[in-house]
Amino acid sequence: MKPTTLIKIAGKSITKNKMRSLLTMLGIIIGVGAVIVMVAIGLGAQQQIQQQINQLGTNLIVITPGSSNQGGVSRGAGTFNRLKIEDWEKLQREGQLLSGVSPVIITRTQAVGGSGNWRTTINGVATSYPLIRDWNMASGVFFDQSDIRGIKKVAVLGATVAENLFQGQDAVGQTIRLRNVPFQIIGVLEKKGQTADGADQDDVVLAPYTTVQNRLSGWTFIAQILASTGSPADIPAAQEEIRLIMRESHKIAQYDEDDFTIRNQTDLADAAQGTTEVMTLLLAAIAGISLLVGGIGIMNIMLVSVTERTREIGIRMAIGARGGDVLTQFLVESIVMSLIGGAIGVFIGFSGAKAVAHFTGWNTAISPTTVMVALVFSACVGIFFGFYPARKAAALNPIEALRYE
Repeated sequence: MKPTTLIKIAGKSITKNKMRSLLTMLGIIIGVGAVIVMVAIGLGAQQQIQQQINQLGTNLIVITPGSSNQGGVSRGAGTFNRLKIEDWEKLQREGQLLSGVSPVIITRTQAVGGSGNWRTTINGVATSYPLIRDWNMASGVFFDQSDIRGIKKVAVLGATVAENLFQGQDAVGQTIRLRNVPFQIIGVLEKKGQTADGADQDDVVLAPYTTVQNRLSGWTFIAQILASTGSPADIPAAQEEIRLIMRESHKIAQYDEDDFTIRNQTDLADAAQGTTEVMTLLLAAIAGISLLVGGIGIMNIMLVSVTERTREIGIRMAIGARGGDVLTQFLVESIVMSLIGGAIGVFIGFSGAKAVAHFTGWNTAISPTTVMVALVFSACVGIFFGFYPARKAAALNPIEALRYE
């Protein structure tokens, strides 16, 4: 029998019992729609995390302290800090692949000025920091090398700090106090947004690292060193270059482990997205259960259909239809029903994903691959769960089928 004829017969059989066919397809519709919505939420979360990682800077490389051991047990990254300004100076002198390097001296304190006070993070950085972080100025200017050499008390505010201290006012030219030390505001940074872990990047005050180290923190060691390369392709070689320079700076023997950690944007993105990918797979698996339930529904209805159409099957066999023809006919009906249900489910999935994005504000992303997989899976459900009823129909004895009432 021609494929077009089989599809026409399947279509007539489906439209003959519209309500029953709709109820049969309902499980597939819900399953495909749920899979698309759940995966769209997961992919949207991954894209948002990637955007937030990209906002950290251009081709960013982060150098942080290493870990210490106590009683043979590691106490975790950052517990053994030997990073110094001298390390940054050596990287700046000898790094051939680095487009920018900056120390980051971190301390927290109350910023007082304008219309109130605000507890925030103070970062002591170098003039290359905006380049590394790809962070532009909203107003004013960034401090220069003369401010660093002169240990000037100047500061650049993040958008959050500026909004909380100087609501509706121009912060540039104003004065704030950090630990009772007056700082003149020379600039305000553009809004950057949150990091992948939800931290507000704009809740920060930037000042010359010399000023922060000498007047605010007093620490010899620094929290981290940030670096960047001219292109993403240079990152692996740059990391190895940094590693060799840092080992020489810290006088680490050939077979001893590094006392620092080097990470790039890809490492940060992989760490942040690991949990999201697992959650996406889990959500898709839960939604996929609906497809299995829908497949069981198709099998049950097809079994009922075989019973109701026993006499029809007997007539077809009596006029020359073979068992394979009957099996193919019922199998095609099951597949067509699954594909129609899958197509409706895709439409509902698209609509559901847009509704979730609209009402919750979450990012959603629908991948064409997800749609294709959902449709193929729904067809496979039709084949798998439709095979048993189809085989049962093909195995009917023509004489007994004709006698069936």
